Formats: sequence, structure tokens, C-alpha cells
Amino acid sequence: MTAEADELYSLLVPLSGDRLIVPRACVAEVVRFTEPEHEAGTLSWMMGNVNWNGRPLPVVSFEGALGHEVPVATGRTRIVVFYASTGQLKNGYFGVLTQGFPQLVRVNKDVLKFDSKDGWPEDAPVLCRVRMINEYPLIPDLEKLEATLARESVQA
Repeated sequence: MTAEADELYSLLVPLSGDRLIVPRACVAEVVRFTEPEHEAGTLSWMMGNVNWNGRPLPVVSFEGALGHEVPVATGRTRIVVFYASTGQLKNGYFGVLTQGFPQLVRVNKDVLKFDSKDGWPEDAPVLCRVRMINEYPLIPDLEKLEATLARESVQA
């Protein structure tokens, strides 16, 4: 295998006090923040829907999903649009609030090491925390997040 095949283009997504690391291929687009229309009866960290390319895009606060306070939107707040990979969401996409622009990084087995599976609620959409040189980003469980969104949107 070549060195390029052993590397994965990823995005470091800034949160309030933390970061996510996700494969670049999971992200459709990063868009400016617009205030979501909140749906009554959903979890507090589910911000509601925004209009994205003429379709409703459900948006969540990852901090809220971890049991933390939902951050206040600022001029740097953006929405990272993820592909919905399990087919549970009708529109095929969902958004996560970010506190700035994601940073493109290339990772490989030499720079990315397992760190922890603890430190967040059991039902949080997190697979683990990793160590990447001097960063300790979370790897989100995007399938779990998508399933929760699909379940809650049916109940709302």
C-alpha cells in the first residue's frame, strides 16, 4: 500500500471547549449559521430545522448531546452538514453547530492514538476520544446521532 492510502483526510470541528474529528468524506458542506426553527417536543439539544438548498436540515448542538449547555451563536458559528449514512432521515442530511471553521487535517496510524471511552454520558453519540499529537478530539457516533434525530422527528 502507498503512504497516501494509509492517510485519511479529516476535519477537526471546533466545539465550545472541545473538538470533533470526522472523515472529510462524511461532510457535504459547511454553511453559515441561520437560526433554526425549533420543533416543540424534541430534545433540548435538537436546535430545529434550517432551510438548506431548499430542503429542511435538522441541526443539533453536539455540546448539548453531551449534556453541556448549548453554546450561544456568534459570528463564527457555522453548521457542518453531514451525509446521513443510515437512510433513517428523509432528506439524507443533518447539521451540527460548530464554533468556527473546521480545519482540514491528514491523519494516519502514527499520529492518531486511542485515548479514552469515558467522560461523557452513556447515551451520548461518542465512540471515543483520541490523541492526535497535542489534540484530544472526540470521534462522534454519527449513526447514533442520526438514529436519535430520526426517532425524535417521528415523535415530534
